[in-house]
This record gives sequence, structure tokens and C-alpha cells, in this order.
Amino acid sequence: MTFIQLLIIAVVQGITEFLPISSSGHLILIPTFTDFADQGPLIDVAVHVGSLLAIIVYFFKDVLVLARGGFASVGIGTDAANAPAERRLFWWIALGTIPAVAFGLSIKMGLFNSLATSVFGITIIDGDLMNSIRFTDLIAVNLIVYGVLLGVADWVGKEVKQFEDMSWRDGLIVGLAQALAIIPGTSRSGVTMTAARFLGYKRVEAARFSFLLSIPAVAGAGVLIVPEIFEAGTALAWDALIAGVLTFIAAFLTMAFLMNFLKKASMMVFVLYRIAMGAALLVFF
Repeated sequence: MTFIQLLIIAVVQGITEFLPISSSGHLILIPTFTDFADQGPLIDVAVHVGSLLAIIVYFFKDVLVLARGGFASVGIGTDAANAPAERRLFWWIALGTIPAVAFGLSIKMGLFNSLATSVFGITIIDGDLMNSIRFTDLIAVNLIVYGVLLGVADWVGKEVKQFEDMSWRDGLIVGLAQALAIIPGTSRSGVTMTAARFLGYKRVEAARFSFLLSIPAVAGAGVLIVPEIFEAGTALAWDALIAGVLTFIAAFLTMAFLMNFLKKASMMVFVLYRIAMGAALLVFF
């Protein structure tokens, strides 16, 4: 792949993964408006790793807190005065990860389809696409619907909670919302911020909650692609390294921008952008 191809893929992935505007809604436009070939599983893993490293670096102090909570849960470092709080945050993040993992694995193993067929007599998901609605239509509709929900949540949600106030209930609710992001056009960051705002988290804290909850989700998404690399026998190591580094830079700068932006502005600009983007997709396709 050329450097321009890698740059476009990395920048689009790095920006749209963390802004609440849906990465799938934008990534679909790359092959539509260019003659780029599919980047392959190795590049997919590279951009996931770049995104993951960006979260870890930007939220390094929070990641250390969660790590200490994990170690304390198995009896390591339990002498720390704040170990109970750190353990609690670790386990609530772990709890919030379960719905997305369960939903993702059920789709990967075909269990979701089997359940839908036996209960409703219909096939809802075929591979990773909804075959009951055209893929682009599904993305467009979800961009609009979940964009409106984000706007409502940001409008009515109180600004009282911080990440440290997370309870098991909050972790589970935001985790269930994260599971919805498997449906294209929803936006993982968008739907988790929506849930967090409905629960009363401050805008900046809703984004912080969303990003920290995404660590196991992004890592898991990268791991699920690894078998495809071995099947494809891909060996584009330099392309993958470049894509990973570029994604890291784009993702880090995006998070820095968003965290500062939300200190002084609402999420309405993202709501309007999603609605406009969804409408444009419906018209164009």
C-alpha cells in the first residue's frame, strides 16, 4: 500500500474511532471514493493496536489505577489505602466489558443467528452485516437515530458524576450500550457517551468513561482479527507498522481535542454532523 493510502486509513480510523460519529460510517466511504484495495487483516490489527496504545498513553494515570485494582483483586498491592476503590473501578469496567464480548462472540460463532431463527423464525445477521437492510442504509439510519439520542442525552443529562463515581449498575448499563456498537453506524464512543450522559456523568467524564471502557473492547477486536492474518498469510510488516504509528498519532490528538472541547462545549456539533452524514449517505447511495 502507498503511504497516502495508509495515511487516509489511519487518520479516518484514529479520528472516527473516538469522536462520537461512527467509524464504520466513514470507513465505508474510503473504497467508495477511491480505488484502494481492501487493507487486509494485518492493517486492521495495526490500527487497533495504534488506537489502544493511544488510549493507554493519554489516560496513563487512570490505566495505572485500573491495573492496581486488578492486581489488588488477586492479592497484589492490597496494602494501598485506596485499594478498595481501585478494585471496585477495575471490576466495574470488567463487568461493563462482558456484554460486548458476549454479543461479539455470539455473532462470531453464529449463536445469535441460531437464537433469532429459533425464536423469531428469521435470520437477522449474516456474518457481520445485516441482510434485512442494505448495509449503507443501516449505517445511515443508525447515524441519525443514535445521533438524536446523543443530543437528547446531552440535553437532559445532569452534570454531577465523575468516572470515580461509577457503580456496578453504571458499568453494566454503559457496557450494554457498548454492545450495541457492533451494529454498524452506531459508534462505540457515541453510544457509550450517550448512556453515560443519561446517567448524569459530566461531558468530559462521559468521554473518559467511554475511552477507558474501550480498552478491553478495542484489544479484543484486534485479537479476533489475528486468526485471519494466519489464514491470509499476510506479511506486510512495514505497512502495518506505519499504519499503527499514524493511527496512534491521529487517535491521541483526537482524544486530546475532544477532552478539551467538551470542557467548554456541548455535543450538539457531533449530533448535527451525524444527522447530516446519515442523510448524505441515504441520498448518495
